[in-house]
Amino acid sequence: MFGVIRRRPQLLWLLVPYVLYLGVLPFVNRVTPLVFGVPFLFVWLLGATLLTPVAVWLTRRADLQDRNRNQDRNRDRDRHRNRGGRA
Repeated sequence: MFGVIRRRPQLLWLLVPYVLYLGVLPFVNRVTPLVFGVPFLFVWLLGATLLTPVAVWLTRRADLQDRNRNQDRNRDRDRHRNRGGRA
C-alpha cells in the first residue's frame, strides 16, 4: 500500500473527506457556536460535503498529469530505441 502512495502521492487528497467527516468530528460536535443561526456541526458537515468533490477533482487532475507525463516519457524512450536500432 505504501508503494502506491510513493508512486501516486496525489491519492492523499482522498483522505481529506475522511479526516473532515470522521477524524475531526468529535472536536466540532458543538451546538453553542452558531453560524448564521445554524449549529456549528451543520456548517462543518456542509463544508466537508462541499470540499469532497474538490478533493476528488484535485486527485483526478494530478493523476491525469502524471499519466500524461508517463506517456510522454515512454514515447521519448521508444523514439530513442528506434533511432538506436536503425543506426
